[in-house]
Amino acid sequence: MGEASGGGGVLNAWTPILLLLAVAVTGLAVLYGVSTWLAPARSAVDADPFSGGRAPEQHAFSRFHVRWYPITMIFLAFDMEMLFMYPWVKVVPEIGVAAVVEMFLFLGILFAGVLYAWREGAFRWT
Repeated sequence: MGEASGGGGVLNAWTPILLLLAVAVTGLAVLYGVSTWLAPARSAVDADPFSGGRAPEQHAFSRFHVRWYPITMIFLAFDMEMLFMYPWVKVVPEIGVAAVVEMFLFLGILFAGVLYAWREGAFRWT
């Protein structure tokens, strides 16, 4: 009852955390300032970018060919599938058959998307 009536119970619980945060931020600011103060003056880099010993064939920010975008979208769809499958494995024992049916419905929708992409020629390279 003494702590609740004092009104500072929550603040007293957060004091060590706030103190540690203040020390960390202050230390970071000091290290960054010393680094900036001691660093040599920067100049333009004279060397070309290194790419396995060969000279670069194109600019680093050049665009990819448009045929890569459908492949990327299909990869992302299946990457998201795996993202949903990991938690699903944990709840299958608790939920049971309904979870299995829902996952096969989800996989069916993804498979329909693959069939559509195949029909539209997204997997044809040329």
